[in-house]
Amino acid sequence: MKQLVVTLFLAVVVSTGLYAQTSDAKADSVFLKYYTATGGKALWDSVQTYTLKQAYRAGTANDFDLDIKASVPSQAMVKVRTILKRDFIYGIKATDGWLKIPIGSRDKVTQYQTSNLSDKEREIMRRELTDILIPFDDYTTKGYIATVVGTEQINGATATQVELEGKGVKYNLYFDAKTGLLLREKLTLATGEIQTRDHAKYEKSKYGLSYPSETTYVSSIDKKPMKVTTVTDFNVKFAEDPFVK
Repeated sequence: MKQLVVTLFLAVVVSTGLYAQTSDAKADSVFLKYYTATGGKALWDSVQTYTLKQAYRAGTANDFDLDIKASVPSQAMVKVRTILKRDFIYGIKATDGWLKIPIGSRDKVTQYQTSNLSDKEREIMRRELTDILIPFDDYTTKGYIATVVGTEQINGATATQVELEGKGVKYNLYFDAKTGLLLREKLTLATGEIQTRDHAKYEKSKYGLSYPSETTYVSSIDKKPMKVTTVTDFNVKFAEDPFVK
């Protein structure tokens, strides 16, 4: 009887713990291939600040520009979303978070009404601070579990799918089996919305890191594909503190 219990215990360990470790190891090898293809893990680990300038275009009134400045050591990020020449500013720094909404007529100096972001909104921006560049970076520390799901065809290329799941968020990431580059990201939010990003082109930054520069973005809410162009720079020295409420 004692031997049977020991045998069953070992079976459980093999079928759960060891399997999870193997799965993580497979995912880590996929992630490492991406790091290598885009400049190397050491260079990614050296990133302290970054900027993103993005243009979302579908030829509709919903077109917008997104200008992001971020500092990882300061746990700070500012997103300026420009719609019809009006800037909506979202910011976090440490535990603080705010939203600035433009008020008044356009022909005068812009005034802003400032309010505090909710705890949930701050949580989302803190996740975006690092996930917006590489969602799987330091994923275990962020509480994500990575699992290699299998392979499938993405735009004619064989892709390895890795599922990255955390609290209230799940990524399905598709990596080109040959190049290691990320071809598709599917982000499932707690609300049930699914955001899909298909990356068609990568550019090499002045810092030496490559990033997706041409993307097709689709949300499951409006289902309208948008063409996204991105320019990213790393370890930028800001002329003045952009993280001011």
